[in-house]
Amino acid sequence: MSFVESQERRDLRAAVHQLGSKYGESYFYGAAARGAKTTELWDEAATAGYLGVSIPEEYGGGGGDIGDLAAVVEELATAGCPLLLLVVSPAIVGTIIARSGTDEQKQRWLPGLATGEARYAFAITEPDAGSNSHQIITRARRDGSDWVLNGRKTYISGVDEAGHVLVVARTETGLALFMVPTDADGFVHQRIETGLVSPEKQFGLFFDDVRLPADAVVGSSGLDQLFAGLNPERIMAASQATGTARWALRKAVDYARQREVWGAPIGTHQGIAHPLAQIHVEIEAARLLTQKAAALDAAGDLLAAGEAANMAKYAAGEVACKAVDQAIQTHGGNGLAVEYGLVQALANVRLSRIAPVSREMALNFIAQFSLKLPRSY
Repeated sequence: MSFVESQERRDLRAAVHQLGSKYGESYFYGAAARGAKTTELWDEAATAGYLGVSIPEEYGGGGGDIGDLAAVVEELATAGCPLLLLVVSPAIVGTIIARSGTDEQKQRWLPGLATGEARYAFAITEPDAGSNSHQIITRARRDGSDWVLNGRKTYISGVDEAGHVLVVARTETGLALFMVPTDADGFVHQRIETGLVSPEKQFGLFFDDVRLPADAVVGSSGLDQLFAGLNPERIMAASQATGTARWALRKAVDYARQREVWGAPIGTHQGIAHPLAQIHVEIEAARLLTQKAAALDAAGDLLAAGEAANMAKYAAGEVACKAVDQAIQTHGGNGLAVEYGLVQALANVRLSRIAPVSREMALNFIAQFSLKLPRSY
């Protein structure tokens, strides 16, 4: 067991960080302000092979594991470009298809992820179900050899950029996962206005007799496939949160070194230095938990990976919020000035405590499965 990443992983991190730094938060927030997308960064990352790093080699990917993709997500966020669609498209959907899809489905849907030409969204959340997947009411019924899908989903990311959405729906025999083209008849998406400052938007989805072929179903047991995809989701979310925390801490430290008051850099004062040092410790702890979760997932120990992934997501979400808040505090009034690039991150980083699973549900999981306490819900 090693607590040090391989040289190959470290080289990957360095290369991705160099690419992300070429763009940075000015590019990310500038695209959001213009209503544009991060197409240039996405395409360049795809050309370099970073988007498909965890896709099997036979489908055009790098043949790495989820830890490699987590490194890509983290380093882009550290550079100021937290691409939410990376958490969804290659991580969740790509993992589910690679593990559970038929050979034909893999050949159809995976190569586009590796080249960056394909983007997929993932739809599980419903207005009334929340975190309770047992209450999902979006349904798919058989009609001859086809399926007919009806229902709705809410707070689904990046649908306007996606060619397909992997939809979790209920059938007569349980949950199933369906790849739904975004241009399918009867499928409508409506943007949800939020305070997030991001090029990637949130949507409500509506399915009205959407007809799908038999091979739109991915895998044989929807529940197994679903939970196989949720571990990568939490690992990616933790990676993006720790990357954002590192970004905020770097900005705070740089400012504390340069900003002088009463003849000395403000970083000489323990009231400034100690909170930043504490955040550094908490970031490293969250990173280690995330790397542990990724290693367990790559080893196929999905139950242990689920435990570690929930802990990593909780720890990373907490320190990300703390880091952005402390960075703003370190900057004083300048922390609220748009030009310093911190205030825009407030709502975005707050999302890390809510999605893809709330901090409360992560703690419920840990209490029940790690501590063996009685189930509370």
